[in-house]
Amino acid sequence: MCKLLKYENQYYDNGYQYIVGLDEAGRGPMAGELVVAGVIFPKGYYDERIYDSKQLTAKKREQMYDIIIKNALAYHIEIISVEDVDKLNVYRASQLGMERCVHLLKRDGLFALTDAMPLHDIEHLSIIKGDSLSLSIAAASILAKVTRDRLMEKHSRDYPGYGFEKHKGYVTKAHKEALQRLGPSPIHRRSFKPVQQFFQEQISFDI
Repeated sequence: MCKLLKYENQYYDNGYQYIVGLDEAGRGPMAGELVVAGVIFPKGYYDERIYDSKQLTAKKREQMYDIIIKNALAYHIEIISVEDVDKLNVYRASQLGMERCVHLLKRDGLFALTDAMPLHDIEHLSIIKGDSLSLSIAAASILAKVTRDRLMEKHSRDYPGYGFEKHKGYVTKAHKEALQRLGPSPIHRRSFKPVQQFFQEQISFDI
């Protein structure tokens, strides 16, 4: 038995008819949307090329994105705005995004596998490092990562100078230098510490 189908097969054996894998991309960045994805494959589906998105090259993720979309029984991609990330906090926004995916993919006999995220009122299993242990979660991680990278590449054209196409909004030295030079863009998360520090420094300069 393939190790990446261990959890899927376990819950099929327990009588569930559908398994949805859930993962997110973008919890750590200080800019850009949070993206959550859910994927349901046909029972027994396996493709050895599907693995944790962080372990794949950008080119390979793009290729696997199309393969996952083509072969999934159902999928959903939830994009959570910067404003909602700031309002809810990134953990709750991730959780809510996964819960929305499950409700939109809802069907009788559904069980959810998440990448280290407990859910409310949903039959599920939260798996630490689930994107490297479950095919369904790995597929969700690829859909989420590719979608978010595409968004950040678009933002790089809308807000030039920040380098979004390179660091994808994560907190790098170059990104912090751009933030200090240009100030926050409309897609910077005001609740994140480096952005908060910028505003605090500006206030101190004005006093």
